Amino acid sequence: MNFREGDYILLVCEDRRYLKALTKDFSLNYKERVIRFEDIIGKEPGHSVNGFYVLNPTLEEMILLGFQRKTQIVYPKDSFYIAYKLGLSKDKRLLEFGVGSGASTAVFSQLAGEVWAYEIREDFYRLAKKNWEKFDLCKNVRLENLDFMFADVEENFFDAVFVDVKEPTLYIQKVWRVLKFGAPFATILPTANQVSNLLKSMENLFCNVEVLEILHRPYKPNPDRLRPQDTMTAHTGYLVFARKRI
Repeated sequence: MNFREGDYILLVCEDRRYLKALTKDFSLNYKERVIRFEDIIGKEPGHSVNGFYVLNPTLEEMILLGFQRKTQIVYPKDSFYIAYKLGLSKDKRLLEFGVGSGASTAVFSQLAGEVWAYEIREDFYRLAKKNWEKFDLCKNVRLENLDFMFADVEENFFDAVFVDVKEPTLYIQKVWRVLKFGAPFATILPTANQVSNLLKSMENLFCNVEVLEILHRPYKPNPDRLRPQDTMTAHTGYLVFARKRI
């Protein structure tokens, strides 16, 4: 589809990427290159204009370049894998609490039928809603500004759960109650001692436990001098997966 006023566009110039709203006063300068609204409007994605490639942004690019955040987000390298491990599909109902900026929720909502999300902090709650509205995301998400500990939810109600809070051990009994038997559990934790505490709390409640981390090492796409980038996003968190047992 050709670009229209109000669209979000991805501009790629050399190794720079920009996510911008296509408004009538839009213009962008990089070195000696300039690109304006009238250069883009009506064109198809993939065009090169004044040294800029003009593309539709993917969800990953919306999250990394367009989401506002107040804390470290769960990187797409982790959230996309978490979604895969949770086995999400349109007939599944996902529980998520500890929403933060809403980045992971945006990933999950693309795959799940419903997402029931809880965020205890009002500033994070408002930020998540603002990020979703900006890109017209998460229409199937029920977000509450509430500590999940006080949420009124039926037992054996959810098909999967993702937890992103500082002390998931405090919630593990309630999480077990609201999950269906055999349903997958996932969480992300920054330190090894948090993982150890969680594993102890999961004994006799969950089975098929896995702990791993995902390292993302990009390369410079120069065919004559292919080599890794000078920096990489390495450890962002330990991922813990498990299944509810009887």
